[in-house]
Amino acid sequence: MEKIRLQKHLSASGVCSRRAAEALIAAGKVRVNGRVASLGDKVDPVRDKVTVRGKPVVAVREKMYIMLHKPRGFVTTLKDEKGRKCVAQLVADAPVRLFPVGRLDRDSEGLLFLTNDGAFANRLTHPSSHVNKTYRVTVAGEITDEQLDQMRSGILLDGSKTLPCDIIVIEKKEDRTVLQFVLREGRNRQIRRMCEAVGLSVIRLKRTEIAGVKLGMLPQGKWRELNEREMRHLENISASRKEDAK
Repeated sequence: MEKIRLQKHLSASGVCSRRAAEALIAAGKVRVNGRVASLGDKVDPVRDKVTVRGKPVVAVREKMYIMLHKPRGFVTTLKDEKGRKCVAQLVADAPVRLFPVGRLDRDSEGLLFLTNDGAFANRLTHPSSHVNKTYRVTVAGEITDEQLDQMRSGILLDGSKTLPCDIIVIEKKEDRTVLQFVLREGRNRQIRRMCEAVGLSVIRLKRTEIAGVKLGMLPQGKWRELNEREMRHLENISASRKEDAK
């Protein structure tokens, strides 16, 4: 079998993302055939023995792709040093070890993909992908046209403006307004920070769709495998993004 970069092997085996794999390698936590690995090393996934912190890395044979309806109160990690509830607990009955594709903050709920296919996850989460994500957001009080226009055109966060996004008003009540956001990027707590920047307070945030794949009626805390149609759609999206990036 042709040798591949070590970080790609770790990612494809479901250990972590490529970026996280590079950090583990640089920190001396990865060994290849008993030798401490270096960035730039290549391995044969079948013949070479790779370990991370002493634990063997097994090349993925069975790939799995699921959607989870994440409830509020769960962090998007496999384990948490602070003892908080993790999404790993919600998919503990899956037949293979899965990791989250992207993030959804602790106070938010809704659609989250999990997989053991690192290459698939990387294609969907890479900054150049600009995959559309749809959210239903409830904010306190009323919202003005000026606030909407500011967020649609871009808000300065961490020294750079957010990409233009689509926002529509779904429902208006005396004490709250329900909005639909469609983002093409995924910065940390982006919607909450955008709202805060224009003086709005988020009451509830739910992700309902990623790249055309909808959460639908899946109950909170439950998961299901992505069907053939959904997988074909996601593969087409990620393939077209990859082609556009060339």
